[in-house]
Amino acid sequence: MENKLITASRPQSTPLPCKSLRFLYHTIPGRILLKLLASRFCANLSAVFLNSGLSRPMIGRFIRKNKIDMSRYEERAYRSYNDFFTRRQKEGVTVWDSDRTLLAASCDAKLSAYEIDESSLFSIKDSLYRVSDLLEDDALADRFSHGVCLIFRLSVDDYHRYSYIDDGPTGPTRHIPGVLHTVQPIATERYNIYKRNTREVTVQKGLHFGTIAYVEVGAMLIGRIRNHHKRGCFAHAGEEKGYFEFGGSTVVLLFEKDRLNLDPEIFSNTRSGFETPVRLGEILGRAALTVSTRSAARKEEEIHEKQASPETKQGAPRRYAAAPKGTGAGGKTSQEARK
Repeated sequence: MENKLITASRPQSTPLPCKSLRFLYHTIPGRILLKLLASRFCANLSAVFLNSGLSRPMIGRFIRKNKIDMSRYEERAYRSYNDFFTRRQKEGVTVWDSDRTLLAASCDAKLSAYEIDESSLFSIKDSLYRVSDLLEDDALADRFSHGVCLIFRLSVDDYHRYSYIDDGPTGPTRHIPGVLHTVQPIATERYNIYKRNTREVTVQKGLHFGTIAYVEVGAMLIGRIRNHHKRGCFAHAGEEKGYFEFGGSTVVLLFEKDRLNLDPEIFSNTRSGFETPVRLGEILGRAALTVSTRSAARKEEEIHEKQASPETKQGAPRRYAAAPKGTGAGGKTSQEARK
């Protein structure tokens, strides 16, 4: 990895659960109430209110409390709180790097990174998680043995739209029904949220990073997942993949063995119990391309260019412009983007 891309120490974030979450997850009365709050019934009830005009007064308070910079977002009137929550950035706010061998953050989030062992297991806070539980597909899980698992945890004040991180064809999106626990770390101490929560799985045959599994995990209250390409498409790095409705949520990315050179400081932060705050489009690492994989990527790209229809080539509207090579979010290096 070139030093010019990642030179400064990355910021660290220590997740601290609020009193209400400690009550829900650490007390018997709280866990009884939790069964209701994590149910789809409660989520649907919350959705009725948050999608109505009655929720509009919450918008101003939320902006002030979380110090949201509204100059980054499209200027328009919001019909409801959820309409505000799923707001779009203005064109040009995020600039995606034109060097496709660089890994850029799929979303605004607090990032953790884990190595997957030979049994397709990864460890979070001394608890083991199976990739097969996350994907509900043993054969697919085996592909990521000795690979890398990136967990992007979105809190309610983050931008809740997420993007593809490579060019290449995707398969259909698979929905896995479940409940809606919070995605804050306090929940992982008692529940396997990556097995129990509602989630959607998409597999992409990336031209630079190999087979990638995208897993969007819903969270408490609503956590609805809205993916744009349910039937699959030829996706491009930086193209919007989807968005979450209200609720803190999570995007999990799985990479195969020897396909990703991640900034080692992210691994170090995770091992020390810290999350790494990242912004959509920020450079996190580089594809571990060999001569053979570079050649295969070029051939694959040529084949799909010839076969793709005009509609497939266009795909969903591109939300992010290309930046000069070697730059990250907003056309800046990772160091500059954090200033």
